[in-house]
Amino acid sequence: MMDTLVLGGGCFWCTEAVYVKVQGVVDVESGYCNGQTVSPTYEQVCTGRTGHNEVVKLVYDPAQVSALELLEIFFVIHDPTTLNRQGNDLGTQYRSGIYFTTETQAQVAQALVQALTQSQAFDRPIVTEVLPLANYSAAEDYHQDFFERNPEQGYCLAVAAPKVAKFRKTFARLVRD
Repeated sequence: MMDTLVLGGGCFWCTEAVYVKVQGVVDVESGYCNGQTVSPTYEQVCTGRTGHNEVVKLVYDPAQVSALELLEIFFVIHDPTTLNRQGNDLGTQYRSGIYFTTETQAQVAQALVQALTQSQAFDRPIVTEVLPLANYSAAEDYHQDFFERNPEQGYCLAVAAPKVAKFRKTFARLVRD
C-alpha cells in the first residue's frame, strides 16, 4: 500500500528534481496546496494572494522508504529557517511546509522538527509549517518533470542541480538505481 506526503521547499522544480531520484518514491507531482483558491493557476499562485504553496506530492512505498527518511532529505535540501523564501525565490508560495495525509506522518514530522530544534541543527529557528494537506491541485503540465526535461536551463543549473548533487552525496543509500 502506498502513502502520500506533500512538501513545500521552495520552487517545486528543484524539490521534484531530488525526489524523482529517491528509491521507493513511485510518483512525484508538482502542485499547489493549502490556499484558498480552488485549482489556481501558476500566475495566480505567483501573486501570493491565493495562500497556496508550491509543493511536490510524493507517492511512496513505505516498505522501501519511510516518511522519516523523506523528511530527513527535505531538511537537507532546503533552508527551513527562512520564512516565505528559498534563496532568491521570495513569497508565501515558497514557504517551507510539510503537509501530511496521515496522523503518523504528522507525528514523525513534529518529532523531527523538535529533534532538529533541540540539537540546534540550524543557526536560526525552523519555520517549517506542519499541517494537514488541504486544497491540493496539480500544477500545469509544463511544470512537471521540469528539471528532467530542462537540465541545462539556467535556474536548473544554478539551483536544482546542486540540490540533486547534495542529495546524492548525503543519501547515497536512498538513490534510485
